[in-house]
Amino acid sequence: MKGIILAGGHGTRLHPLTLGVSKQLLPVYDKPMICYPLSVLIECGIREIAIIIKPREYDNFVATLGNGQQWGVRIEYHFQVQPNGIADAFVIASARDFIGYQSVALILGDNIFTNAGPIVTACKKFNGTGAAIIGYDTATPERYGVMCFDSCGRLSAIEEKPKVPKSSYAVTGVYFYDNTVVAKAKNLKPSARGELEITDINNRYIEDGQMQYAFLTKPKDHWLDAGTPDDLHWASSMIRSQQLEKGHKIGCPDEAAKRRDKAEAK
Repeated sequence: MKGIILAGGHGTRLHPLTLGVSKQLLPVYDKPMICYPLSVLIECGIREIAIIIKPREYDNFVATLGNGQQWGVRIEYHFQVQPNGIADAFVIASARDFIGYQSVALILGDNIFTNAGPIVTACKKFNGTGAAIIGYDTATPERYGVMCFDSCGRLSAIEEKPKVPKSSYAVTGVYFYDNTVVAKAKNLKPSARGELEITDINNRYIEDGQMQYAFLTKPKDHWLDAGTPDDLHWASSMIRSQQLEKGHKIGCPDEAAKRRDKAEAK
């Protein structure tokens, strides 16, 4: 399985912080934001990772992460000139022949998980057919893609930022797809806001009966979206308190690599 981190975009909700630096390089407590999603992919055992960035940020990302060899992975950088939506990540990566014939995990560069365990479990269960998503019970589902369920409790659709959410479960920013996601992304029509929507891809898999899903469990698992100044402040405070409580670092690539290696050695 290949891994993609989408770290492009302009970070307009964080202006003026992001006028001169990528949002994903801002600090979240004691490490750059990009380290959190990268650590998730590393712990999942994914060895080849493409990070999609703005061209002007190349030197900054290389200075921060290098080529990944210090964590036993290979990192390459792809450019997104315009923020054309999350699903555009597959178009960009396939143009560089990164995905090839393999399945792929996509994680958003501003998504922070305090416990990678459920995601690692979902990755291991994913057999490379169809797709898999992770849900999270949130008080503000209208900010995200919302999971909708039928009368039997089965996932029936995902609605993007609905005014009246049909559930409190949001789709977090980590996804697993089989190789057909590339063709699905290339055949997407831009939405009303001119973007290739990941929700449209997810609904295709749901319609085909090929969507797996799992949920994070509170209070053990937290999902933090650091897209606004308040979110960024809250995420830093949460990471600090969680690290003090657990006695180990969260979102640390070095520790993620050690856990991966220990698990693979069993």
